[in-house]
Formats: sequence, structure tokens, C-alpha cells
Amino acid sequence: RRLDECEEAFQGTKVFVMPNGMLKSNQQLVDIIEKVKPEIRLLIEKCNTVKMWVQLLIPRIEDGNNFGVSIQEETVAELRTVESEAASYLDQISRYYITRAKLVSKIAKYPHVEDYRRTVTEIDEKEYISLRLIIS
Repeated sequence: RRLDECEEAFQGTKVFVMPNGMLKSNQQLVDIIEKVKPEIRLLIEKCNTVKMWVQLLIPRIEDGNNFGVSIQEETVAELRTVESEAASYLDQISRYYITRAKLVSKIAKYPHVEDYRRTVTEIDEKEYISLRLIIS
């Protein structure tokens, strides 16, 4: 059998190639993300260091005045909150890339649906706003 005969047996939507061969990431967002990600990682490390330091300074519970201990415990709780928010920012960045990649693959599969193209722009704008909020 020849290859031409085999191709006729398969049906489905043809995948159209992007005009330039590949749809690249939004370079402005990539630049911002490359600057913000190391800062977020550093924040997580510093929070962890300070949290450990405060936890090591908490004295054993004794009868009497535990006011200082309660302040230290509140500080540790606040540091945990900051640490988890920073980790969620990192997760948000990876979710942005995954979501955008899925949309771009849908554009390749269904090039005639303009809503997919508009959604990529909307996701880029949403990520830019989120990054601005992280920075401020």
C-alpha cells in the first residue's frame, strides 16, 4: 500500500500551522515573570528563615505571663500566611503558561474560531494585571 491510500482512510480536522511556524509567548510578560520569580523565591526563603528563628525563640510554656509567647505565635502565623501567598503566586505563573498553551493548541486545531484568539489576549492582560498587583 502506498502512503496516499492510507491518508484517505483517516478523517478529522487538519491542523493549520501558525503563520510564523510557532506562536511565541508574550515577551513582555516573560520579561516581567523572569524578574519577579526570583524575588518571590527569595521572599519564601526569607520568610522561612525568620519563621524558624521566631519559633526557636519561643520559650517553653510556663505558668504566668505568656504575653510574649502569644505575640511570637501570631508572628509565626503571619509569616506562614505570607509564605503561602508567595507560593500561590508561583503556582499562578505556572497555571498561566499551562492555560495559555492549551488555548494556543486550540487555536492551531480550530483556527477559524476567533474567540480562542481573543481569549489568549484576555489571559495575557489578566496575567499582566496580576503581576502588577504582586509587584505593588
